[in-house]
Amino acid sequence: MERLATDKLAKILRADKNALYKIEDRLNHVTGKSGIFEKIAEENETKVKEVLLTLGISRAATAKEVYDALISKIEADDNLIFNALGGRVCNSQKDCRNILETIKKVAEINHGFFLKQEVAKQLLKKEPPKKVMEFLGYSSIDEMLAKENLLEVYSALRFLEGNEWLNDVFFKQYEDLTPDDFEKRKIVVHALSEKWNEITKKFVMKKWHNISHLKELGVVFVIPISLGISGELLRMMSLVAHYLHEVPFYSDIFKKIAEVPETFSENLISLLRGDVMERHLPENERALFLVVQRYLAKDDENDWRLFVPRINPEALHWLKAEEDLIKLSGLYPQLNKELEFWHNLGWVGDYFKDEVGNDILVSFDLVDTVMSLVKQKELIKYLYHHQEALWNKIFTEYFNREELEKFSKEYLLQGYFEI
Repeated sequence: MERLATDKLAKILRADKNALYKIEDRLNHVTGKSGIFEKIAEENETKVKEVLLTLGISRAATAKEVYDALISKIEADDNLIFNALGGRVCNSQKDCRNILETIKKVAEINHGFFLKQEVAKQLLKKEPPKKVMEFLGYSSIDEMLAKENLLEVYSALRFLEGNEWLNDVFFKQYEDLTPDDFEKRKIVVHALSEKWNEITKKFVMKKWHNISHLKELGVVFVIPISLGISGELLRMMSLVAHYLHEVPFYSDIFKKIAEVPETFSENLISLLRGDVMERHLPENERALFLVVQRYLAKDDENDWRLFVPRINPEALHWLKAEEDLIKLSGLYPQLNKELEFWHNLGWVGDYFKDEVGNDILVSFDLVDTVMSLVKQKELIKYLYHHQEALWNKIFTEYFNREELEKFSKEYLLQGYFEI
């Protein structure tokens, strides 16, 4: 029996086609649905053609021509946003705050379950961050906490203290945290004071962005530095929106694990560490899906977990972020719905020939395209957002988006589920 659609998806996903046949058969049996893989493949082809038509290039275009057209679209949309925001970029605390307020309006995110600030202070008192204190000019931790913004100090831990101290010393204290150390409060989106700019430059250049977050404190923070790179405003806004969905996602899991105080700290640390399934599981007649909370291809593009069925909450956060960007047209009519171009393209992509006739996979995903632009137009490197989104697409076609989010939260700590 020919399964051309399944073979095509297997090629895009770099998955074993026989394993995909098994997944397809199992999901068809469990849900009573059929033809889903064909539907996805056909929708992918339709969307590819629509995008190429919008970009004004042929279906026979080379990979580089498609890629360059997507890059040009990013640059044009970034310029539209820049003008809509009155020519602002995030290179001052004031301008960053204005941009962040805009994102908060469309993301509509409010509260979560986070570490109490008083507890956070006690952790700093027990293990004072010496490099942060030295930079700020304090010899007393009490004086620093009395005069400085607590959330800025916690943000500074990420780029000043080093991973060894953070993981082996400071975060070691998290082993003693209990559900009583957490409370419901507002999510904070914060532009750091400009006094951190010089000391954070290495962090920004290493990460290639000026944004990070603290899941346990419910904080998304931005360093007011502009990289001076095309597309960085669009990338910054989409990344902040992404974190604004990631933080409450984990907050929901914090609340769930708080129901079992005996394992709370162990599970909390696992979530913050970004643990994923390490061992291979024996095969049976059921369909096995991993729940992967990281982009493994960033570290190793041949990681075994990239070749097996999975769902990824990160790709779900990005989908929500893309939807938030589209809402910007409601605030700024001059955007003229141009950002709708990127809607529901996260899972879309296909192979195109390079100049010598080799097949090259091109992702139509917004984030892959932005990051490829930021990283000096490296065509092949950024594909992992697209492939994770495509696995999510397969799951949602058989079930739905609500089930995707439910399964992601319910089985993230276990690392897998069976259907």
